[in-house]
Amino acid sequence: MNIQSHKSITPLRQRMIEDMTARKLGDHSQRSHLYSCKRFAAFLERSPDTATADDIRRFQLFLVEGGASICNRNRIMTGVRFLFRVTLRRHDLVEEIFSLKEPVKVPLVLSKQEVKRILAMAPSLKAKVMLSLAYGCGMRAGEVVRLTVGDIDSAQNIIRIVQAKGRKDRNVMLPSDILDLLRDWWKERPTNLDKGVERNDRLLFPGYGGKHLSSRQISRLFKKAAQAAAITKPVTLHTLRHSFATHLLERGVDIRVIQALLGHTKLTTTARYASVATGMIAAVDSPLDDLTSLKRKRTKPRSS
Repeated sequence: MNIQSHKSITPLRQRMIEDMTARKLGDHSQRSHLYSCKRFAAFLERSPDTATADDIRRFQLFLVEGGASICNRNRIMTGVRFLFRVTLRRHDLVEEIFSLKEPVKVPLVLSKQEVKRILAMAPSLKAKVMLSLAYGCGMRAGEVVRLTVGDIDSAQNIIRIVQAKGRKDRNVMLPSDILDLLRDWWKERPTNLDKGVERNDRLLFPGYGGKHLSSRQISRLFKKAAQAAAITKPVTLHTLRHSFATHLLERGVDIRVIQALLGHTKLTTTARYASVATGMIAAVDSPLDDLTSLKRKRTKPRSS
């Protein structure tokens, strides 16, 4: 990880980096926290270790009045909270930081026909395999691009996802159609980076310099396929994961099984898909139907 610049680094920044590293925060979280504290320091026009309770109050007001979204505002204050709670041990200032409740949004999902069109319009075999994994197994972009040969267990028909979000391992299904696609891709997959790498450690989707493809690359492939499929909804690659969960729920798969497949810690996170499972919603009988049925029974003519 290289989150330090070539410029001279302040002792406070160095201590914060060491604190984050000791707690094994991911690269993305470390960059986010450092950026948040940099914004706070720019607002103060002095070092954050000189901040007062009034400074924190004014900064939070500044973010809101400046038009920062609730999500972005909370993210920034999470970084500032880490600085004061862990690095500076200023718990009195931590008490001044509060989070705003984010609006609950219903996940956008695609119909099965829309997914089928997107997969059919994938610009290449590699793109089709990756998008099929994202939808057919409910995988995140980062999980797809990091797959290695050893993660594919064709004997048990599962895919092992190692150290995903939250540093958790999990298993997902390996559909036969995806296994066939993987075998086709293996014949086309570039092998110039395989030298000196054990077979099980070889990346399924190698990029440049011995690294895997980036999440942005697979997202661009998805956008290209969605446009070619004439999808007008504001979809992202993550929409395939939402669609995976929703379609399983509509098929009657137990919600706890879906929770395990998605790697959710809380069942409430998985339960939100019930609000967009249109098949389940449409199948629910309205109480109005009971009133109509009762009215029909009352008006039914008596037999003579």
